[in-house]
Amino acid sequence: MVAALMIASVAMFAQNGRSIYQKYSDRENVSAVFISSAMFKIIGSIPDIEVEKDSVNLTPIIKSLKGLYILETANPDIRESIISDVNNFVESSKYELLMEAKESGETVRIYTVGDDQTVESFVMLACEPEEITFICIDGKMARDDLDATFAEMMR
Repeated sequence: MVAALMIASVAMFAQNGRSIYQKYSDRENVSAVFISSAMFKIIGSIPDIEVEKDSVNLTPIIKSLKGLYILETANPDIRESIISDVNNFVESSKYELLMEAKESGETVRIYTVGDDQTVESFVMLACEPEEITFICIDGKMARDDLDATFAEMMR
């Protein structure tokens, strides 16, 4: 019984994109955006959502999204705390680093978690000397749809 309580307490304190968003979204000097699954369903009902003039259809991906969380701040204390929380979150949730780019003091990292068929979450953390941006996209996105979309965008 004690072991079950310990496991439950660890699960309660485990962070995800939503909990990080909730922790910081009401703080002063933090810009926050949340888009719910209901909004994605509305957007996903629009046929053939395309990127610019290209024929990249985003509808299959948009329909599968459950939440989009965005935080941005220039407050140095909050910035460091978000970096710490996001690093702990991606490490404890077994995210895989997809990409890292560094230039002139700015670092952008993109992580994903899922399996060979499904991507469950994307996390992007962009750290600049004076500002930080955290983006988390949750959903059950078919990896084939994502691969096809990225391939179309790269043409």
